Amino acid sequence: MRKKQTAGITVKHDMMSNKDKISAALMLAPVVILLLVCSIYPFFWMFRYICYDYNGFTAHFTGLENFQRMMSDSNFWSSVGHTFEYAAYKIIFIIPLALVLAVLLNQRVPGSTVFRLVFFLPTVISSSISGMIFSFIFATSNGLLNGLLGSHIPWLTNTKYVMIAVTTLAVWGGFGNYMLYFLTGMNGISEDVYEAAKIDGANGLQTFFKVTLPMLSPVLKVVLMLAITSAFKDYEAIMVLSGGGPGNRSMVMFLYIYTLIFGSSNNVTQAQIGYGALLSCVAAVIVGCVTIIYLKLSKKLDNVV
Repeated sequence: MRKKQTAGITVKHDMMSNKDKISAALMLAPVVILLLVCSIYPFFWMFRYICYDYNGFTAHFTGLENFQRMMSDSNFWSSVGHTFEYAAYKIIFIIPLALVLAVLLNQRVPGSTVFRLVFFLPTVISSSISGMIFSFIFATSNGLLNGLLGSHIPWLTNTKYVMIAVTTLAVWGGFGNYMLYFLTGMNGISEDVYEAAKIDGANGLQTFFKVTLPMLSPVLKVVLMLAITSAFKDYEAIMVLSGGGPGNRSMVMFLYIYTLIFGSSNNVTQAQIGYGALLSCVAAVIVGCVTIIYLKLSKKLDNVV
């Protein structure tokens, strides 16, 4: 009798586990299908054209011509350099600003909730709208900024100033998101830790560097990685604000690839999807290498600390 009962329980358990597996598979199916259709398939579709001259209608096999063109394409490599420059400027300004504002808003002073909402709003505005807003702000003749300064600085038409405009737009559009990450991390720090720091006689600055910053290090690492990857992939707002000009000074690599594949208002040639597909793969490798280097460096710093 005991053997029969045990066998019956085992069969029921197997049936339940099979039902759980089927339920889990059904729930995961939409996500897996979307991933295959919207991400994996387009990647392989693009990858197959890297050795072709493809304009969207006809494809001609060209062998290694696209690779040879890439090696001598000064516009592409200069766009890679501009991307690193833009990413460095963005990270240098956006992370400290987001962190300082998070510390200030974490004090729960009157009106802090309103300021959180105001600072977060730019992150929900589309990149195209943000670029259009800042094109009015940085306009030379009737721009808001030049009106306040009482000057006629050519922010968007001079190679000396365009990176300032592009970086300002990037910082304004992204710091609110990272600020919320920092605020979430600070909410996870126990008040007992701050009370102990006060008892030990630590002032506000000492508390920040000795308590808040070390305990925020896991969040800081994630925010830095997100900031780095997003900075290397930015192009929509730059396309609207400056179009990559003047003289390709603000041309970042994904904007350059976009203009090759889809063309631009100044480009009357056919789409160069094959060459653009190759540059897309190279750009993905560059972003991946930068991310891996950052992860290894952050792990080494953890081991040192």
